[in-house]
Amino acid sequence: MERVDEHPHWRTEARRLADLLNVRGIRDRAVLDAIAETPRHRFVPHERRDQAYLDIALGIECGQTISQPYIVALMTEAARLTGTETVLEVGTGSGYQAAILAQLAGRVITIERRLPLTSAAQPLLNELGYKNIEFLTGDGTLGWPDAAPYDAILVTAAAPSVPDALWSQLAEGGRLVIPVGPESGQELLQVVRHGEERFTRVLCDCRFVRLIGEQGWRAEEAFDEG
Repeated sequence: MERVDEHPHWRTEARRLADLLNVRGIRDRAVLDAIAETPRHRFVPHERRDQAYLDIALGIECGQTISQPYIVALMTEAARLTGTETVLEVGTGSGYQAAILAQLAGRVITIERRLPLTSAAQPLLNELGYKNIEFLTGDGTLGWPDAAPYDAILVTAAAPSVPDALWSQLAEGGRLVIPVGPESGQELLQVVRHGEERFTRVLCDCRFVRLIGEQGWRAEEAFDEG
């Protein structure tokens, strides 16, 4: 359990953050409530916890980041969740995005290629009481066919193009939310499946860490989030 004297006012700060995201354009009240109910300071390094409720990305282990809360909320809103969906998250990272999704979906499957990140996120999310998350370690660019099709897929790293494997694992009407583009910058896309047709909407410009894997970037083609 968290010590009483460790960030005792986090709920006030988390609600203030949710209110800021509302001002910035996030309208889904369930998403805002999930932000307000999630202790983001538990997902960041101890030395950065005074910045946990600022609307900024922060560095975590393995050279990765915990995304800016606005981007987390925007991606979650674009997934259009109602509480019953099966969602695939590609890139567990700190586990913060999975915590948000777990409050809004029926089942969350999160896959991470870096075992140290999975090993840190899984016990934390279990401790915080999220019981509907399944953890996998592997190449997220290939998705997880065993639990497909997915009502929504969220990808928390940038791909050079939409991976065919992820597209093929979307359910009819499913939403794929993914940053796509070159090293210089990407666009955050919402891609909706209707049969074999893709309906794509650009959500915003962004800059993410690379999505490494068979259908993403090669490990040596590295670039970092700005």
